[in-house]
Amino acid sequence: MDKEVAVLQRKLEAELKNFKDTQREFSKLVQTQQQLDGQYFENKSILEELQMLQPTNTVYKLYGPVLVKQDLDESKQNVGKRIEYITKELKRCAENITQLEQKQDKYRANLQKLQMQYQSQMAMVKQ
Repeated sequence: MDKEVAVLQRKLEAELKNFKDTQREFSKLVQTQQQLDGQYFENKSILEELQMLQPTNTVYKLYGPVLVKQDLDESKQNVGKRIEYITKELKRCAENITQLEQKQDKYRANLQKLQMQYQSQMAMVKQ
């Protein structure tokens, strides 16, 4: 009977470790998603500002400590590509978050089941 309790306890500890690992990974993904959201909205506002400019306006890009003149269309295209990339990353991040939520639910259910088994085993040992 003690062996069964020990086995259940090891399973419970392993499942708890897996659950905590997914929680850490989930937190990292949420943080990444928030960072990408910030970048997305920043680039969106940059694109809106670029759209307001006339073709005769001058646009500069910061390269290290130097401002370099850049073509307006090229600037719009670069920002558009950045927005496209960030959008793909946001989508990928959201999919990973959904998968991790499902994993967490599975681990949570397994933990509850193992806890119930462990408690019933402990109750039987005490009798």
